[in-house]
Amino acid sequence: MHGEAQDLLVGALIFLVTAVIAVPMAKRLGLSPIVGYLIAGVAIGPSGFGAFNNPERILTVAEIGVVLLLFVIGLELRLSRLLALRRTIFGLGTAQLLASGLAIAALTHYLGAGFGWRAALVAGLALALSATSIALQLLEDRNGLSQPYGQRAFAVLLYQDMAVVPLIALMPLLAPGTHEEQTLANAIGHVALVLLAVAIVVAAGRYLLNPIFGVLARSGAREVMTAAALLVVLGAGALMASVGMSMALGAFLAGVVMSESTFRHELEANVDAFRGLLLALFFMGVGMSMNLEVVIANAPFLVVGTVLVTAVKAVSVWAVFRLSDGTRADAVRSASVLTSAGEFSFVLFPIAAGLGLLSTRQTDMLAACAALTMLLGPPVALLGERLARRLEAKPKLKAFDDFSDARGSVLLVGFGRFGQIVSQCLLAQGLEVTIIDNDVEMIQSAGRFGFRIYYGDGTRPEVLRAAGVERVRVVAVCVDRRETTDRIVELIRSNWPDVRLHVRSYDRTHTLSLRAKGVDYEIRETLESALSFGGGALEATGVDVERAKAVVDEVRVRDRERLLRQEATGTDYGPARRAEPEPLVQPGRSAEALNPEAEDVLKDETRFSS
Repeated sequence: MHGEAQDLLVGALIFLVTAVIAVPMAKRLGLSPIVGYLIAGVAIGPSGFGAFNNPERILTVAEIGVVLLLFVIGLELRLSRLLALRRTIFGLGTAQLLASGLAIAALTHYLGAGFGWRAALVAGLALALSATSIALQLLEDRNGLSQPYGQRAFAVLLYQDMAVVPLIALMPLLAPGTHEEQTLANAIGHVALVLLAVAIVVAAGRYLLNPIFGVLARSGAREVMTAAALLVVLGAGALMASVGMSMALGAFLAGVVMSESTFRHELEANVDAFRGLLLALFFMGVGMSMNLEVVIANAPFLVVGTVLVTAVKAVSVWAVFRLSDGTRADAVRSASVLTSAGEFSFVLFPIAAGLGLLSTRQTDMLAACAALTMLLGPPVALLGERLARRLEAKPKLKAFDDFSDARGSVLLVGFGRFGQIVSQCLLAQGLEVTIIDNDVEMIQSAGRFGFRIYYGDGTRPEVLRAAGVERVRVVAVCVDRRETTDRIVELIRSNWPDVRLHVRSYDRTHTLSLRAKGVDYEIRETLESALSFGGGALEATGVDVERAKAVVDEVRVRDRERLLRQEATGTDYGPARRAEPEPLVQPGRSAEALNPEAEDVLKDETRFSS
């Protein structure tokens, strides 16, 4: 017994160490954490170092992570949300799954050695699913979720998450020899049992669980709430498994029923940690179960197959989005982020193998192909974005607008959030302001509110000259990118050294850099708003208005003095580093009085970039 406990402890340590190493390395290489888990599983499995020689036992436990994931998906699928996106979800989602699945199935059946139509259909539908984690990360990186194509792609991902449950239920029906001997009476009885189990889950979720969770919440024992959450998930899963359905179906159904519950967030928080660890174990278990000998022996076939699957999937998704009134550019973007095979393909393959739909070799090949499509996902998305930009209809604009009617005494470069507020101050005083920006959409939007914004790139000398940089009284540089600001400042200082420059800086090190370039005035973009916020927070704690104002003024003066000191010591004006906490100051006390080491700290100017 002691030996078994020790083996369990060693196995857990190996798993945790491998996970801790694999995920950061995968992220650094631009890969999904799932790919990191798969590679880590291969490394510690029978085909690698052999730390684990029985992946099946690990997968048996780890499948609970999939059950928990489907429960969380169900919790997030509120009926109101489904109804609002029903056309996009069910229309686009169904079309994408069928188009991609049937195309890949045909490719697998005719080109894959030994794939019958049942095995090819399983392969097609499984590989047609897209990796939610990879796709959402790609959409977030390019701010795509707020754009029409991103919302449509998200709807497809949502449909795929829901489609996993019927796909799991479909597997036994596709399996050969599972229903030939079943009589009509037996079939009706089985359907009745399934409907009864569904009714029990729904009734318990609607009428029993909320009162029970209310009682448990009033007890104040958080661990009991966690135990109850796991009991709901595993209980619903076990009930559905007892009538011949999958545990995942029961967990999903329980999640949907509880999605309108007042304890929805508590349930999600309680199972989330278990879900994450068990899913990591599941994907590592999939990696452990991969047969590297089969993969290496069929490497050329796998590489070609992966490229073909990615291409077929991209073309299918593009066609579906294009036929649904999407623009060419948006269709390309959507297709490029949905090419990676989904996480649930690694769930469907073992189920199909257990039912005899796939052989062990076919399962190994398909799992390796799915993992390789995940590796291809980010590069394909990058190529898709570049192609989409070329396909976008560019407005026919000149290199820059005609500034012949510009008579402003102030030239304002950049009309974002910061520049808009600056322009209001100037216009309120009755000054004429010449505003230039190179964001076409923003210019068109501002025009609807009566603003006259000239199109032009402030980093080009001919644009600044045409805008009147030689005759204006002040040039206000209000762009939001540090690199662009530096180019404009250097351009103006080298060509028009007598122009008065007021510049928005990004952070503390940027402020010092701009001072070294000789600007006449600079201010950090967050300084005054943060000071005002701090003053308001002081007043909220009971400090009187005058005292709060005095404290804020003291912090402002101290900040200015430190800037002058840093400037005098010759700061290295390199790239900004991560901001570190400022020395704490109490009202009426200096930084040095509170912190004896403050003087030495202030000499290390690069430590302060806030």
